[in-house]
Amino acid sequence: MRTALRQSALFGFAQAPPRAARFRSSRTIKRAPLLSLLVLLAVSSPRPCAAQVGGAHTLFGDLKVEDTQKVGGLKPISFDLILYDIRGGMVARQTVVVNGRYRFEDVRNGDYEIVVMMESTEVARVRVSVYNAVATDVRRDIALEWKPLVGRQPEQPGVASVAEHYDRSPSNERVFCSAEESVKKKEYAQAAALLRQLVGADPRDFEAWTELGTVAFIQQDLAEADGDYRRALELRPTFGLALMDAGKLRMAQKDFKGAVELLRRAVGAQPKSADANHYLGEAYLNEALAEIRQGSQAIDELNELARQAIYYFNEALRLDPVGKAEVHLRLADIFNVMGMKDEAVAECEQFLAKKPDYPDRKKLEQYIKENKKK
Repeated sequence: MRTALRQSALFGFAQAPPRAARFRSSRTIKRAPLLSLLVLLAVSSPRPCAAQVGGAHTLFGDLKVEDTQKVGGLKPISFDLILYDIRGGMVARQTVVVNGRYRFEDVRNGDYEIVVMMESTEVARVRVSVYNAVATDVRRDIALEWKPLVGRQPEQPGVASVAEHYDRSPSNERVFCSAEESVKKKEYAQAAALLRQLVGADPRDFEAWTELGTVAFIQQDLAEADGDYRRALELRPTFGLALMDAGKLRMAQKDFKGAVELLRRAVGAQPKSADANHYLGEAYLNEALAEIRQGSQAIDELNELARQAIYYFNEALRLDPVGKAEVHLRLADIFNVMGMKDEAVAECEQFLAKKPDYPDRKKLEQYIKENKKK
């Protein structure tokens, strides 16, 4: 049950949802403090990285994929490898062909995880520790084995991995489908009853716990939703949908640091999810705004939060350029408030190119006319 973002006015342009998309926002955020505190923001999209210290090492290894069971069907010719610091921040990523070699340069001392992704699904996660007083090469090979997948699409082979769908009995699957139909019809009490029946019969159904949390979230029972999401993540810590929805719940509770933590994990589990990247950008930006409202003068910290927000907003646009077109207006908000008019104008122009029928087109065209350099 994925929900779409709702757009409305903020800083004169777009606002992203502080809670589940079905809820309406009752407050807007004042813009004035941003101009004075975020003046150091770099325009480029930086790479988020950990604050480790020590030598600049090279982390490399072979990605070996064996087919010992002779599984048929189409197989991908490459995988995405993503390097995360132990706190969940993405350091680097690269695409590696099957039985090829990966190589991460300029790796600082610290603990890391290498996440192997196949077609937006995590198939392996390897912990690596890198510590040395001088620059050195650290090798860590990764071996995978092809196995037939079980569950909803047994005819499709794949790498042994964390399934995104719970493999339930036929009778429980019918109950789950009925619950989803009830949600579509906005019969939330009926949906909740069916999902409780399901988790009562099979307490390990992490997908049902996630949907139960979403139903509670829709009904604004945040405490119930929180408990359901926690249960889902206890059972499946890498379930991207539960991580993303729990992150949105944290934003609704104004716990932006908690939202960042969960949504970073969501992006780690589903790096190609435009929604996950969009929400993570919102969480970072809202954390910066919350710090400003509390009177923070930590300019470096605030600018780092803003940099992260811009990075993930741009990732969302890269992954879904048209579907996430409104993110251009979110970026225009930031640049406009910071006095970076050229960048704000560019974002508005890109948005109008994608959404020529935008209802407030004249408003944006007027802004462009007034601020574009001749």
